[in-house]
Amino acid sequence: MIHVSTSCKPQFHTTGDHYLGADTTAFMQLLKGDLFRDFPDLKFVIPHGGGAVPYHWGRFRGLAMALGKPELEEHLLGNVHFDTCVYHQPGIDLLTQVIPTSNILFASEMIGAVRDIDPRTGHYFDDTKRYVDATANLDDGQRRQVFEGNARRIYPRVDRALAARGL
Repeated sequence: MIHVSTSCKPQFHTTGDHYLGADTTAFMQLLKGDLFRDFPDLKFVIPHGGGAVPYHWGRFRGLAMALGKPELEEHLLGNVHFDTCVYHQPGIDLLTQVIPTSNILFASEMIGAVRDIDPRTGHYFDDTKRYVDATANLDDGQRRQVFEGNARRIYPRVDRALAARGL
């Protein structure tokens, strides 16, 4: 997982502009390079739904083209994945509409960026499971893939440990 730590710069809010900006920057750095040509089995997970990546997918496609890179699906999506730490339904809906299901892993927060209850919904902002459950963009098989299957595929040692326990 590519996850930044806290910022030592007071002008950056750690879980706001710093984390989300760094997630977007990580994707752009991977787009500009050819890391996966040399390391084709390397896998990365970019947290927080990839920052601004799903929202600006068209821009990133255009930048890849301008830089002489292959389409993003070929250039990055065999190796780059995104998690579901997106704090509202429209964000999860966009993530699951733009990014292939095979590239999305369920994630929730232990100590989230927003630890409060959303007064509009009565639920914690970081209760991300309910958003994945509610999106119309996934069928039951795709939800299983997001909640478990992708993690077991991307983290094979976890899969082996779970399989050894009969799970």
